[in-house]
Amino acid sequence: MSEHSLENTEQLGAINKKIVAAGEELPAVTLKDGSRVQTGTVATMLRNVALHNGGERGEVEKELEAAVPTLVKVGLFDLFSLDEWIGGSNPGRSFVGRCAQKYLAERS
Repeated sequence: MSEHSLENTEQLGAINKKIVAAGEELPAVTLKDGSRVQTGTVATMLRNVALHNGGERGEVEKELEAAVPTLVKVGLFDLFSLDEWIGGSNPGRSFVGRCAQKYLAERS
């Protein structure tokens, strides 16, 4: 498990608070391989994609990019290929796909 994933999990915990009621906390969980991921990341990503599609940029794009390592780890890009994420007319989904493409290229 990399130091980046630990930092990223903590960062996502703060980002993902935007989808829960005040005072609620989303836990990080340990997967069978020993890596930790932040729960709520997919739900927050879906919300941020909608915000992006509504014209928001800046912080929303940073939050979408921060979600990518966890989305890769939980297999979201195995469910739909990067081409499926990037293609089509959904700008938020395309942005996430391009971020994932960049992240995966940097890892290889």
